[in-house]
Amino acid sequence: MCRDHAALSRTTGAGLTRRQTQRGRSPLEHIEWQLNRFREAPGRPAIIWRDREYTYGELEECYRDWLDRLRAAGVQAGHSVAVLSDFSPGAVSCLLALLKLRCVLVPLSPEARDQHREFFAIAELDHRVEIGEDDRGDVIRMRNRRGHPLLQQLRAADKAGLVLFSSGSTGQPKAVLHSLPELLNKFRKPRHCYRTLVFLLFDHIGGFNTLFYTLANLGCVVVAEDRGVASVCAVIEKHRVELLPISPSFLNLLLLSGAIDSYDLSSLALITYGTEVMPERTLKMANKAFPGVRFLQTYGLSELGILRSKSESDHSLRMKIGGEDYETRVVEERLFIRARSSMLGYLNAPSPFDDEGWFDTGDSVVQEGDYLRILGRESDIVNVGGQKVYPAEVEQVIAEMDGVIDVAVKGEAHLLLGQVVTATVQMADPIQAVRMRKRIAAHCKGRLQKFMVPVKVSVVAEGQVNHRFKKIRR
Repeated sequence: MCRDHAALSRTTGAGLTRRQTQRGRSPLEHIEWQLNRFREAPGRPAIIWRDREYTYGELEECYRDWLDRLRAAGVQAGHSVAVLSDFSPGAVSCLLALLKLRCVLVPLSPEARDQHREFFAIAELDHRVEIGEDDRGDVIRMRNRRGHPLLQQLRAADKAGLVLFSSGSTGQPKAVLHSLPELLNKFRKPRHCYRTLVFLLFDHIGGFNTLFYTLANLGCVVVAEDRGVASVCAVIEKHRVELLPISPSFLNLLLLSGAIDSYDLSSLALITYGTEVMPERTLKMANKAFPGVRFLQTYGLSELGILRSKSESDHSLRMKIGGEDYETRVVEERLFIRARSSMLGYLNAPSPFDDEGWFDTGDSVVQEGDYLRILGRESDIVNVGGQKVYPAEVEQVIAEMDGVIDVAVKGEAHLLLGQVVTATVQMADPIQAVRMRKRIAAHCKGRLQKFMVPVKVSVVAEGQVNHRFKKIRR
């Protein structure tokens, strides 16, 4: 952490466009703009970590300490530097210092530790910073081969960068490279100031967006000890959290756990949800459990950043997405987006952009007037004899049943039909598994077309979510 911390108790990508390669930056770089914001309210709490408030003045002091330490360790502009941590004052200060040095930032969370060595090589690391439990960090020199053309172009443009790794749910994790000035520019427009719990991970585009949005608006970043339901609820109660950005899977766990009745969550003003399809049942339950709280569906991708969004209502799964830096279009129920802040490309995969800069999101959507409704990932669709089955539709029907906590639907290979539908159901009482299989089959047959009804049902006691609290269907 900072000095005296205890006392302060595109063959990849389209590459850089002419706009992105220009050396002439805006009159004030983002880090200087951000520091000026800090100085407007030096006594305001910036981060709450382990029940201790750190003000914006203290955060700037920590930032300057990290700047000195990184320079002393030989970190220079253009170096690729990983920060191994979760959210903490030290980790945030280190990221800001690396931004000032115009390095390529590679945030990595502990949850993906078994993949770190592979990520080090792909990102061509020059250094890694390991921040420990005491929030102090070591700067370690790395020796990785350099030469990726996109990284070379970014260095030639003298701009800071960001590497994020996808979850790898559809194969090998992809290394997404952004130019940070373009990604951060949107935060200069004043927005609402919230006391926000950072739930999405340190190395997730949603977590990165939450952090920089909150700092830009002089809000307060609140860090939970862990991402379990009880820990999250305790932090909301103790530190009067106003904004809770979560995944639908976690919201479902929160609602069914009964924890809402054990904690005072009345400070919440806004719950945002994204990263996966929201079940209608979960949203309905959430509105009932949190009267007076606004619900906003968000949309974003590692490759594009987080778009501005507007839900039709708190109860609706329809939303508008876009903003001044984004264009959207729907082609054959497939969502395409073109963005000024889109990534430069992948470091380990071919470019996904077409000749006009459009990105195929892989999301199937229905356009209803000015609004979109997300049906699900194209890669998750089950093809039964030529008929498309969206897992979320089947999951919604099964989730209506008493005793069902969660359900994950996927396809399984079939000799004649290509695929058939299968379901893994988490039950409150898995002892009744045999009886529930029959009940589920009967329940679905009255509500789904025959080819959509699961031919195999597995009943489990544990949830089907990954470390990012997204549903596992594979």
